[in-house]
Amino acid sequence: MEKLTDLIHLFVTVFLSGLAFLMVFPAITDVTMTALCPGQDACSLAIYLSGFQQAIIGMGSVVVTPLIGNLSDQYGRKAMLTIPLTLSILPLAILAYSRTTNFFYAYYALRTLTAMVTDSGINCLALAYVADNISESRRASAFGILSGILLASFVCGTLAARLLPTSLTFKIAAVVSMISAVYMRIFLKDKVLDGENLTRPFLKSGLDETHQDDSESPKKPPVFKKILTLGDLISLLKCSATFSQVAVVAFFNSLAEGGIQASAMYYWKARFHFNKNQYADLLLLAGAAGMVSQLVFMPFLTPFISEEKLLSIGLFMGFINMFLYSISWSIWVPFAATALTVFIVFVPPSLRSITSKQVGANEQGKAQGCILGISSFANIISPLIFSPLTALFLSEDAPFEFPGFSMLCIGFLMMIAFIQSIMIKAATPIPVQKNSNNCMEA
Repeated sequence: MEKLTDLIHLFVTVFLSGLAFLMVFPAITDVTMTALCPGQDACSLAIYLSGFQQAIIGMGSVVVTPLIGNLSDQYGRKAMLTIPLTLSILPLAILAYSRTTNFFYAYYALRTLTAMVTDSGINCLALAYVADNISESRRASAFGILSGILLASFVCGTLAARLLPTSLTFKIAAVVSMISAVYMRIFLKDKVLDGENLTRPFLKSGLDETHQDDSESPKKPPVFKKILTLGDLISLLKCSATFSQVAVVAFFNSLAEGGIQASAMYYWKARFHFNKNQYADLLLLAGAAGMVSQLVFMPFLTPFISEEKLLSIGLFMGFINMFLYSISWSIWVPFAATALTVFIVFVPPSLRSITSKQVGANEQGKAQGCILGISSFANIISPLIFSPLTALFLSEDAPFEFPGFSMLCIGFLMMIAFIQSIMIKAATPIPVQKNSNNCMEA
């Protein structure tokens, strides 16, 4: 259980899946601009469509991600992981065939629908799988390595996008996505959640009422009792002050990340006329810095620095990074600022590790799904704010001359998350007793 080698097949699956998506990420801006606004460096339609898509994806993920996580607690991570890995192939296949305007709109529609399941679903199930197989004392390092694997796929995908022509990029990405799904089905071993592995649940479990005597196997609870409800989320928030604080940090951090996703590509294109290769170079530097941090620095630091402190450091550096973006006076500034990524990447694994310590072993999927659902809710709001804001300040109708104003606003959101993070107390061990309100008492 304690060996990270137990996670090797998960790491390979996550790497291949991330590689397929991130290989096309730097190219999608140019594809969008060419399909919608050929020959232009600034395109309000592209910004608004991108923001609208992000909001719809976030809206769907709010419902789907907690549901997937909760069902995986019952049916296993492998069974549920098959769904998002399979769906992720379809949009890539469309652009692999053609990138004309009509095919772009077909991609846009299908990507919007499938991403509700794939974007947060794969991450949620991977996090729960790690929590299944690694004890609390080593989870921060394991989550850090998982994030490092994602960043490794980010680096390799960005490098592939830098070297390959756009037409070939989407074809290879579709094939890699297929390989990821097949590899997972063949090699990934799903942990059996038997009675010995279950700790006292944070919320009432359907299994509590369905056990028979020791000589009989427990009946499976009805499907409708396995579906995560709003009451479950509220119960989690009420029963753990730490979980509530983590939820606030996750919300504001995701609000900021959603703003970056909705506006950064178009900001750099309008500000410094970034093309696909320049944007890929920027992502490549940031990804390489983050990968080294997650795979080398974080496993070394976690025995000496708590997850709460690493979380605060990452958020504060995120604020500094966005401040530098907002006042960029030369094209080299965003490239130099990527050095801060070494610290910024502390945020996701720290959040996941703190979250995992607040629930029992049979509710890891539920807890991770709830936090990702809250993050997805932030992704609904974020593009509705930052897409119009970015378009406004990049236009000639801006109320004052400050193209990076939206970047500065994103930085302020990270500062709010930072202030909340310093209020989080060290995660306590899982309590051992439940009271009448389904909350657990120390």
